[in-house]
Amino acid sequence: MQTAHPVPRKATRPRADALRNRERIVTAARELFVEFGPDVPLDDIARRAGVGNATVYRNFPDRDALVREVVCSVMNRTVAAAELALAETGDAFEALERFVHTAADERISALCPMVESTFDQHHPDLVAARERVEQLVGGIMGRAKAAGQLRPDVDVGDLLLAAAQLSRPPAGTGCHIADRYVHRHLQLFLDGLRAPARSVLPGTPMTMEDLRQA
Repeated sequence: MQTAHPVPRKATRPRADALRNRERIVTAARELFVEFGPDVPLDDIARRAGVGNATVYRNFPDRDALVREVVCSVMNRTVAAAELALAETGDAFEALERFVHTAADERISALCPMVESTFDQHHPDLVAARERVEQLVGGIMGRAKAAGQLRPDVDVGDLLLAAAQLSRPPAGTGCHIADRYVHRHLQLFLDGLRAPARSVLPGTPMTMEDLRQA
């Protein structure tokens, strides 16, 4: 007698409406985290996303998981914008500009400190997202230097730290006021990175290792 073997089931894909709900939750959380910080009530996030509380908890079992998803998605979208610019034009400096301006729009400077000060910095998802950003920016800066577009006395840490400082609203200043000038000031900074350099920078370039230690 032949033994019947169970037919393996295919892994089911999330339904389209479930994926849309998850994206709405992440978008709402990003907006509210930027406005009010990481302790904003999850009920408020559910209301902003237009879903029930149970939907939030079904997708994200705790606040740490939601904050981590928000930060990772923001970093990934920023990287994707730079990759797209590089694929479209092949211009390394233009890709660098796209990265910086997209990072400002995505509020990376407001979101990343939440993870570094409150949550597990060494979660595999966060580590992978950070490494993707570092590798992309380092690679683009290397190409821009080789093409004579980028001054040679700057490094990845210089770019990331300056972009974060310029895109973070000053203390006591409403975000809506600072938003009017963010891209203007970022472009002034980016223009200052172009080669040939018009001045000699004090100190030494800031590497990623310097930035981590800081």
